[in-house]
Amino acid sequence: MDICVVALGKIGLPLAVQFAAKGHRVTGADTDERVVELVNAGTEPFPGEAGLDRLLKDAVGAGLLTATTDTTAAVARAEAVVIVVPLVTDEAGVPDFTALDSATRAVARGLTPGTLVSYETTLPVGTTRTRWGPLLAEGSGLAPGEDFFLVFSPERVLTGRVFADLRRYPKLVGGVDAASARRGTDFYTRVLDFDPRPDLPRPNGVWDLGAAEAAELAKLAETTYRDVNIALVNQFARFADRQGIDIDIEEVVDACNSQPYSRLHRPGIAVGGHCIPVYPRMYLWNDPDATVVRAAREANAAMPGYAVELLADAYGELRGAPVLVLGAAYRGGVKETAFSGVFPTVAALAARGAIPYVSDPLYTAAELTAHGLTPHRGEPVTAAILQADHAEYRELTPADLPGVRVLVDGRRTTDPARWAGVHRVVIGG
Repeated sequence: MDICVVALGKIGLPLAVQFAAKGHRVTGADTDERVVELVNAGTEPFPGEAGLDRLLKDAVGAGLLTATTDTTAAVARAEAVVIVVPLVTDEAGVPDFTALDSATRAVARGLTPGTLVSYETTLPVGTTRTRWGPLLAEGSGLAPGEDFFLVFSPERVLTGRVFADLRRYPKLVGGVDAASARRGTDFYTRVLDFDPRPDLPRPNGVWDLGAAEAAELAKLAETTYRDVNIALVNQFARFADRQGIDIDIEEVVDACNSQPYSRLHRPGIAVGGHCIPVYPRMYLWNDPDATVVRAAREANAAMPGYAVELLADAYGELRGAPVLVLGAAYRGGVKETAFSGVFPTVAALAARGAIPYVSDPLYTAAELTAHGLTPHRGEPVTAAILQADHAEYRELTPADLPGVRVLVDGRRTTDPARWAGVHRVVIGG
């Protein structure tokens, strides 16, 4: 097939490479000229995605992957178009469709009869049918479900392990009509590989959910579930902290999860990234009466402030205290600060009059400064809060932070045996 992938970001580029690895001819379209030049040179534009460098070089070298800034021209040559332009929301969860609208109009101008259009960007329920269908029809003069096929098929991968996740998890597809769903199912069957999963209720592969709305809801529901689950265990952890007796929430969670009907997550200082903090708000945009979802989002958003409270309880007055926040990334091993807990943690420290510094093994001082953070350049600190579970922090000791009196380990990453003589605090411990 000839395939066009619109947006060569951390999800779109691995998808384009995956399609090319299956022998299809892929054109990646992106508005960023730098990204286009790097891809055409076989150079990954961002680090950290396992396997991407080699697979990208192979695809470009074989002539199966090229990149362009001309989306319309790329679409005109394609039998299938996959759109992975991010949908951003404000703090209230109101979507800003500007970038996706623009991309969709560019796709519409090049759309030809018989083409499959698949949106992989997470969307509010109903968006594929009621927004993209009419917009594509308006710009192309073609009717969805009649002249071209239209589906929603959510990405279900984590950056850093996209290729492994593409094989591991079923691909969900929903169409604006039955013919579109069948075409989408056939397409993804041809471009993906799947590992056998004996634990699944249906064989691993492409799952046709019927309507596009079902696939949209499935993506929002599975992500919102995680937010609610984390909020629940965070509240259990805060309850354990208030008891004043020896309750370790980690042991409680292990005990609960020894029974097959309990799948509690782990407590922590923050829930970050492009997905979990965002998609529950997107769901609430459609369903403002979802009180459980709203309460969970508020509970998780309060955790960085709670970690600072734990620090103040153990340390005392924080005004004027130099405090190091360990980790700018939203999760360990990933160079990404989207909705990272570092920002509310620094804000909560500053609100108490502390002097917050930030360090991260993945970021230079200049990069931290560009994010509005004050990099740690070796200044003495008397307290620290671990915000990201980088593997490097497992070996951390007080000798690495001379003068530190209190450590709040918000991810339970440090080794308690290494921290004798320092007041080490964990959430729910």
